[in-house]
Amino acid sequence: MQDIMEFAHNHLVLCLAWVVLFVLVIVTTFKGLFSKVKTISRGEATHLINKANAVVVDVRSRDDFRRGHISGAVNLATAEVKKGNLTEIEKFKDQPVIVVCATGQSAGEAAAQLSAAGFTQVSVLKEGISGWNGENLPLVRGK
Repeated sequence: MQDIMEFAHNHLVLCLAWVVLFVLVIVTTFKGLFSKVKTISRGEATHLINKANAVVVDVRSRDDFRRGHISGAVNLATAEVKKGNLTEIEKFKDQPVIVVCATGQSAGEAAAQLSAAGFTQVSVLKEGISGWNGENLPLVRGK
């Protein structure tokens, strides 16, 4: 035990960094477990789209959306979600909604705002369109 205390004293910054990272991992884990918005895999997304009539909300830019999007997706920019301009998807409040971005990193904020706006079943696609495309799942071009 004395060796551990000596190590911690000699390497204070390293030990503090380890403690901070450990706390962040725990906080992130619990936040994900108790969040209303779930992160789903491509298989789960495909199942929701095909069996539960899920609506895909693509929050990327219009140009990125035109380059390739999931079939039937609705393009609604993150800025529009932040402003509360949800008239285009208002009718889907009780259906499963899958929020998609380029890599799965920025969709969480839009999904949380949709959940706060009363959407009951909101999910985020893990790894976004890049993961979808990486598994050679179909994308629709244009529109």
